[in-house]
Amino acid sequence: MKSRRLRIIWKTQDTLEAWNEYLKHNNHKNKIIQQMKCIHFRSQMHKLSEAFKSIWHFAKWARIESQLSKKLSQFSSLKRSDIDHMITMFEKKTEILQEKFFFSSFQANVSNIAKSFISLTVSFNSRITEDEVKQTIRRVKADKASNASDISNRVLQVNLAELISVLMSLFNACIIHKYHSKQFKKTQTIVLHKLKKSDYIDLKTYRFIALLDIMSKVLKSIMIKRLSNIIKIHCMLSNAQMKIRRKWFVISTLNLLID
Repeated sequence: MKSRRLRIIWKTQDTLEAWNEYLKHNNHKNKIIQQMKCIHFRSQMHKLSEAFKSIWHFAKWARIESQLSKKLSQFSSLKRSDIDHMITMFEKKTEILQEKFFFSSFQANVSNIAKSFISLTVSFNSRITEDEVKQTIRRVKADKASNASDISNRVLQVNLAELISVLMSLFNACIIHKYHSKQFKKTQTIVLHKLKKSDYIDLKTYRFIALLDIMSKVLKSIMIKRLSNIIKIHCMLSNAQMKIRRKWFVISTLNLLID
């Protein structure tokens, strides 16, 4: 609980001291969990060694099943409403999943929306600083899946001291030249089946996740934080705006309705 509370404090204050305090207690918590897992494993092994039948089952598993290669997961056949037969070919499965998740977009009609402009000039330092890059990289989870580039968050965190100057030059070049690299735009889509479904023939039992480039996520996080601060300082959002606002919860909406 203390680690969770320190994480909330770090998310709220976003300071280096809060991050170090949270990291210290989180590492201590993970160490305790690892020790308890080790104790549990040893106790289970002790029970197996005392039971005559169980030890032979364990020995058989270690001698035969543990040496076998893992079975490859099989993608079940799919069925679509407009097709009578089952789809078994991998290429056809890919096509219908692509049609489901990446349907063609259409342009919204905004002709009936009155045009409005905010005559506000905002001045700020466009150059990304070293502290911004460090705080953003430390904030991301270390072992989240990466896209096709295979550059994980942990790689950046471990080698941050050596890479900080290169990352700053890269991000500042993107801002100065107003260019977002093609590599940053590449994503890798993974199709996953939803849990606890009786049948995986229907397309509705699947969902997808998009793995983004870690460099792109760091740059976007920096820019989002900057824009959020500008919007907050210059009061560019109405007090009735609830979505995408930090530290605004359900209780804030209820207070507005009551008042």
